[in-house]
Amino acid sequence: MGQQLVVVPPTKKFCTWSIQLIPVHTKLMKKAILFILTALISGSVLAQYKPTDQGSSLNFTIKNFGIEATGKFTGLQGDITFDPANPAVANFDVTIDAASVNTDNSLRDSHLRGDSYFDVKNYPRIHFVSTKVTGKNGSFTITGKLTIKKQTKVISFPFSAMSSAGGYLFKGTFSINRKDFDVGGTSTISDNLDVQLNILAKSNSSH
Repeated sequence: MGQQLVVVPPTKKFCTWSIQLIPVHTKLMKKAILFILTALISGSVLAQYKPTDQGSSLNFTIKNFGIEATGKFTGLQGDITFDPANPAVANFDVTIDAASVNTDNSLRDSHLRGDSYFDVKNYPRIHFVSTKVTGKNGSFTITGKLTIKKQTKVISFPFSAMSSAGGYLFKGTFSINRKDFDVGGTSTISDNLDVQLNILAKSNSSH
């Protein structure tokens, strides 16, 4: 059992300031100090990363009359907090440029940027923010909110994380229903869109 000096302000009973010794349990104090130090150290080493277009790819595949059509997006921006040893504290907040859609067909790309598809004038960016990350040994599962145009849906998919170029290369695939996001209306293209992610994120200190 130890003691701690505490300054006590004036009260109705005692009109002057005073200093009192208050007993403090030594073990409890040590535990409290250790907890605070651990929290401070954990927070200070939490790595921050930025997704980059260079070294990344965001591709999609969709069928039209049974024939596969492929495309890609660029214009990655955002912030990523990631520690493979502690995925529970991970956070992904990433956007892409909707107008960057590229299917190697300029006429089709112009159509995709229009009102009935991605409506890039009113909704210039596609946004994903994570709500939960689990996993270990390089294999993880991420859950989050994907916003395309004015529609937001929860998606979940597995991904891998590999150390690369002072950051991480994140790889994953998922599928969405375009109609959930009001994309394409009654178009003849398939409802289901497959997305393949290869996202290189570099440490903030390297920028």
